[in-house]
Amino acid sequence: MPGIWPQDARLALSIVVNVEEGAEMSVAEGDKGPEPVDELGVSLKIPIRNFGNESNYLYGIRAGAPRVLGLLDRYGVRATFTAAAVALERAPEVAQAIQAGGHEPCSHGWRWVHQFSFDAARERDFVRKAVTSIATTTGTRPIGWLSRYLHTPRLRAVLAEEGFLYHMDDYADDQPRWDVVETEAGPRAIVIVPYALDTNDMKFWLAPGYTPQQWLDYAIETFEVLYEEGARAPRMMSLGLHLRIIGRPGRIRAFERFLQHVQGKKGVWCASRAEIARAFATHNPAPAEPAAR
Repeated sequence: MPGIWPQDARLALSIVVNVEEGAEMSVAEGDKGPEPVDELGVSLKIPIRNFGNESNYLYGIRAGAPRVLGLLDRYGVRATFTAAAVALERAPEVAQAIQAGGHEPCSHGWRWVHQFSFDAARERDFVRKAVTSIATTTGTRPIGWLSRYLHTPRLRAVLAEEGFLYHMDDYADDQPRWDVVETEAGPRAIVIVPYALDTNDMKFWLAPGYTPQQWLDYAIETFEVLYEEGARAPRMMSLGLHLRIIGRPGRIRAFERFLQHVQGKKGVWCASRAEIARAFATHNPAPAEPAAR
């Protein structure tokens, strides 16, 4: 797939900002238990509200979002905001900033909850509610989807039927590809725009957790290898961020230093995932037959 990125760029860089704050699990929302405490790795097993952790999530909206959005604006980077729809309903200022900054809103579900146990009707309703909500809060209908880790075997077919261009619950490659799924109307193709866990800022939480310098070093090394490979074949890189994680004062400069490193290189296309999916689809027409497995 030579030359599929604009201006023959070597590498398509996808900055993904997850917005989950306000849509997480809580007994106040009828969930069986509270969200785990990210920074401490504590998961309560009793149905009680964790007000402290709720405030930790709120930090992402109040303090983290301005820092992250400010850097994206300062460096002229268009990002994809994978948002749980309810989170944007409860933080309209973030939804407005996504729209004003020309960023792409992508669906991260209606709420930031697991959907793997949903039956067919509930899962389709979950998808549709997310689409309607995000279109209302941001002014743009989402055409991409990211689940909370797990989803049903039918989800990709539901997305194709509901008019989604791409799906990103996939970690199988460093470039997009087509998948053909069976729907009630017959086979339909959907672009798979792979995501990445190893470069995600969740690495700050895990034991042993990365320091900001370790995370930055890993992100830069990933970028450099893909940039080198991009001279021979198209490559894309995903950098996953969270408002309540990278938006902390002790971490935000690692993100800024990454952006500075990237902007010192020629042939890098910083793009939304929708742009990446469309560029791929333009140069690689959808297959007419179901893909071999």
